[in-house]
Amino acid sequence: MFHSYAFDFSVWEIWGALLYGGKLVVVSYETSRTPSAFYQLLVDEQVTILNQTPSAFEQLQQAEALFAGSSTKTPGALRAVIFGGEALELGRLRPWLQRHGDEHPQLINMYGITETTVHVTYRRIRWEDVEQGRGSVIGRAIPDLQLYVLNRWLQPVPIGVAGQLYVGGAGLAAGYLQREELTAQRFIRSPFSQGDQRLYQTGDLVRYRSNGELEYLGRIDQQVKIRGFRIELGEIEDRLLKLAGIRACTVQVSSDAQGDKRLVGYIVQEEEGTWETGSLRQQLRTDLPDYMVPSLFISLPELPLTANGKLDRNALPSPEKAATHTIRECVAPRDPVEEIVVDLWKDILGLETISVYDNFFEIGGHSLLATRLLSHLRQLLQLDVPLRDLFEKPVLADFALHLQSFAVDETADAEAAEMLAEIEQLSEQEVEQYFLEKNA
Repeated sequence: MFHSYAFDFSVWEIWGALLYGGKLVVVSYETSRTPSAFYQLLVDEQVTILNQTPSAFEQLQQAEALFAGSSTKTPGALRAVIFGGEALELGRLRPWLQRHGDEHPQLINMYGITETTVHVTYRRIRWEDVEQGRGSVIGRAIPDLQLYVLNRWLQPVPIGVAGQLYVGGAGLAAGYLQREELTAQRFIRSPFSQGDQRLYQTGDLVRYRSNGELEYLGRIDQQVKIRGFRIELGEIEDRLLKLAGIRACTVQVSSDAQGDKRLVGYIVQEEEGTWETGSLRQQLRTDLPDYMVPSLFISLPELPLTANGKLDRNALPSPEKAATHTIRECVAPRDPVEEIVVDLWKDILGLETISVYDNFFEIGGHSLLATRLLSHLRQLLQLDVPLRDLFEKPVLADFALHLQSFAVDETADAEAAEMLAEIEQLSEQEVEQYFLEKNA
């Protein structure tokens, strides 16, 4: 069980194993956030069925690539990898398929929603899907459900035309607990059957392909999915506007340098400097779960508007330019190790400037990016740094200092200690050249 029991994916993981005589391997939180440790767990436990969000699987792919040239065994027992929780971008599976092909293990994309008991459709992914650049194909309905692609008048749309997906059948929930108005809004009477049969209005845009399979196109409202979590952007904005000193705001989804989605908040303050990313994130955590707290906040004098007076999303500054819109002292790296970490953070977070006093989680970092950072450290310095170390020392200067002591105190990796000793005497330009040559 890779996912939290509070995430609907866990229902499939738990009962999919136990009801069919399987063994359920429960993954600890730290292992689930440390790709190399999780990869080793798959090998040791001989896992046969793996459920993953696409974001988590990409981290596993990177960990496997690092182990490819070592003596570490591969998870050869793996028969199937089942994707769910967020849209699957087929192009990101290319490295895995190049190494393993599409037969063993099988890759299966499943679309689903909590209101329909986790899963709705399934689709086996083949190498030709990636080669032909197909979209996020989600396939066909599982046997106990009925799917309808309808327009705003609840009429079926032709093949190839986008419409909203409606789901009916045995897997449909009774409704939302003690939320009768929302239940009536989302669970509607089916216009295609007699009696009290209902359909769930998903809010997802899909279209039928010529072969009868469905392709996922996105959301029709402000609801988004990030790392498998369903998020209403309007709910975050409502919380922000309740805070003293915030006059206007908008929350948008942005892609970082690696293409991963993250939340970015844009705020207009009554007095500049009242709030900054760290204090805002801390305040929001009292009302919202972590996955709904924006990774970064950008303060603006006003929100940009179109000629019609609507929010001009295209005019919002990109997170990469966030440093020009935030008030903070930028202190340059003071030694070669800090220089290395600054360069890594810039690359991982997609930022142009980073101070040695910046906090990783207050300038756009989150657990998924943290695992990517540690993977890069392992590749560059041969340091296997636990995820908890970054949570305990999120300020760059503290983390860089920890890396130096890590190599010296642990003494388990003489090569890393020797490398740190070598670069200690080099200039910033020489450090950069050192790693260019090392990774050539």
